Amino acid sequence: MKEVGDTHNKSTAQVALRFLIQRGVVVIPKTTHIVRMEENINVFDFELTPEEMEKIEALDTGESEFFSHYDAQTVEFLTGYGKNELK
Repeated sequence: MKEVGDTHNKSTAQVALRFLIQRGVVVIPKTTHIVRMEENINVFDFELTPEEMEKIEALDTGESEFFSHYDAQTVEFLTGYGKNELK
């Protein structure tokens, strides 16, 4: 994504926001830093090409980098589901 950002003179975060916007996802970025607020707003002055969109989509491995969503114990630990069943 850095390579794509360099092409447009944008940050990786701006590329990520633009990618989601072009996919029709409503994004609500949060920051308390003025510079990042300005970056977050400045994503409407460029468009990603279909090739760039495909390149970014190809980064999705379909797996979490942090934990398996299919591991019942991990999901239960994180969500509390199954822990305190209705009594």
